[in-house]
Amino acid sequence: MIIYINDRPCEAQVGDLLLGTAKNNKAHIGYICGGNGICQSCFVYVREGAECLSQPSDEEKAFISDKLFQEGGRLACQTVIVKEGSIRVLSRAEHLRRIVLGLNVPGFITYAQTIGYNVVNKLPSGATNLVSRARAGRLNPVDSLAKIASGIGPASLLAVNTFVETFSFMQGPVSMVTGGAKSVLDTASGVLCSVTGGKLQLPGLCCQKNDGPAASIERVTITSK
Repeated sequence: MIIYINDRPCEAQVGDLLLGTAKNNKAHIGYICGGNGICQSCFVYVREGAECLSQPSDEEKAFISDKLFQEGGRLACQTVIVKEGSIRVLSRAEHLRRIVLGLNVPGFITYAQTIGYNVVNKLPSGATNLVSRARAGRLNPVDSLAKIASGIGPASLLAVNTFVETFSFMQGPVSMVTGGAKSVLDTASGVLCSVTGGKLQLPGLCCQKNDGPAASIERVTITSK
């Protein structure tokens, strides 16, 4: 079946997660936490086909306010396609981009108010959900941190691409900034690589572990009189 993510046709099957469909079709929806339902970076607006999707999970209910649910809000990492039909979703980044491009000031104010309301009202329940999942063994902090680290690269790339698409005249300056940033990250990754013996480096960057022979140690004998 075909569903539409940011108006882009994507191949999908019943049983697929929205986030998995987006990743498989390179119709990127932002994600950082690797599908743990923590960061909300994969938040989407379901514009059509809500009846073809799974009911909101406990994780979604913990982090998404009633106002955002009314606007079609879902977490793509928690939402499963349960039957065929016409499905259209917009990522949060694309939704905001269209508001900005349309110079929709009232829309932007409403968007900011709704997001602010969501943060203030759902922060306690979101924190409680994380704690309860960790205690029940359904959320591994170490594994979550690893997934967050691996998701930083794709999330950053999505942010830069979205910015360049929206403000095309800034493509040159953005390239200069991102090029400089990569150089800094490469240096930082090299330091981490050296300190940890190649066991830790920044996501998406190279780590050149020093596998050469250990340096010889000169032994000195000290005698006392």
